[in-house]
Order: sequence, then structure tokens, then C-alpha cells
Amino acid sequence: MQSASLNFIFLSSMMNLKFPAIMGILNLTPDSFYDGGRYLSIDEQLRQVEKMLHEGASIIDLGAVSTRPGAAEVCQTGELERLLPSLKAIRHNFPDTLISVDTYRPLIARAMAEHGANMINDIYGGRYEAGMFETIASLNIPYILMHMKGIPGNMQVNPEYSDVVAEVTYFFERQTSLAREAGVRDVIIDPGFGFGKTSEHNFRILSRLDTFKSIGCLLMAGISRKSMITRTLDIKAEEALNGSTVLHTIALLKGVDILRVHDVKEAMQAVKLTAMIAE
Repeated sequence: MQSASLNFIFLSSMMNLKFPAIMGILNLTPDSFYDGGRYLSIDEQLRQVEKMLHEGASIIDLGAVSTRPGAAEVCQTGELERLLPSLKAIRHNFPDTLISVDTYRPLIARAMAEHGANMINDIYGGRYEAGMFETIASLNIPYILMHMKGIPGNMQVNPEYSDVVAEVTYFFERQTSLAREAGVRDVIIDPGFGFGKTSEHNFRILSRLDTFKSIGCLLMAGISRKSMITRTLDIKAEEALNGSTVLHTIALLKGVDILRVHDVKEAMQAVKLTAMIAE
């Protein structure tokens, strides 16, 4: 198993990153749970990217398919038509920006990498379609491997685990092994908060987030404005900034390497403050 330190050193040198790092979310969708429809034009997208970079984002994550329960399906052609103009515009206007593309389709992953994407963020963790691991290996780019139980359409229909941390850990051990056998050099793992998990499952994972460091990969968490916050506090996603910051702080104290967020400024403040008490 490749050590986390080797993974860390490679990514730090290749991508000029300092960890913990902030990944700013840019949804190109009309129906994402929080910011769907806000960034449909290229001008709106570029303004938001500029804002997130100014506030301290190290990576911009482009997503063209909403994965909230009940979201409309997007075909491969439709996904490509949303992603490509945005990727080209961001790469042209912010040439040094690290760009991640949120996709689970190998063809899309290859097309995005060929047009300047630096990494791929896969919610299916290589399970959606054969060939993803081989595609990533041939591109020689970092790969974010997320855990999800079920598929977006049914993942929140009474998800059950005997031990959620143990099952997610087993998934990571199996999928990272398969990825490395295929030649993927650098894997980042994401436990998939809200993807086939109840609020209780999500908080159990958060409380033991440091357990996943044993996998030997960098660790990413995507908690921002999710239902584990809104349902617990009985608020809307628009009101969940403070709750997001609280949970981001906990994740940082548990050793997370990358936070995937909607609100970069506040997440960066959490990074700076927690760094003051780091051992």
C-alpha cells in the first residue's frame, strides 16, 4: 500500500498545494441542492471562480450533474456540453488554477483531462462504468474516490449498515487496491457524507474521520450545507453556513486534508484558526 506521506509529497510538488486545502464548488447545474442555477453563464462562472480563488481556494471543482435525490438525469452528451465551455473559459482566464472535474464517466474524465483538468472527482468510486481506473491511470492524474451506498436515485431510501465506519473502510480498501492495480498513482478518499447515509451515519463517520487515514491516502470531506446540518438544526441550506463551519472545524481537527466547500472564506478561516492549535 502506498503511504499517505508519499501521496502527500507527490501531490504537494505536482500541484503546488499546501494542506489542509480548500476545494471550491462550482456547480454548473440548474438543480443542485444549494446553488443550482446560480452559475449557468460563463460570466457568472468566471466571477465565482475569481471570488473563490481570491478567498483562498486551492482547487476549483466543476460539476455538471446534480446528485441530490430526485435530480434529473443528465446524459453523457449533456454533461460534456455543460462542462467543456466552462473548463476552457476557466483554464483561459485562470491558467494556473487547479481544476477538478466531478464526473463518474471515463469518457468525460478523459475529455476533461485533455482540455486541462488536473484531477477527477468520482462519486461512484470507479463503480459506475468499467474502465475508469484504467482511464485515470493512463492520464496520470490524481483521483478522488468517494463512497456511496446505492445510486443517487435511491441512496437515501432507508440506508442501513451494521457498522458504517467498518463498511466504508472496507470499500476504500477494496477500491483503492483495484485502482492501484490498474495503475492509478494518487488516490484521495472521500467518505461521501450524505450519499447513502442517515444523519446518524454521517455524524458517526465524522466522529471517527481519522480512522480512514489508515488507508494510506489523502482524505477529503464534503460536508458543506448538507442535510446532516439542516435536519439536525431544522434550518434550510441557505442558513447552514455556521453549521458548515462548525463541522469543517471538527473535520480539520480529525486530520482531513481537503475540504470541499461552497463558502471558501469561512472555510479558510477555520483552516487558519485550527492550525494555531495543531500539534
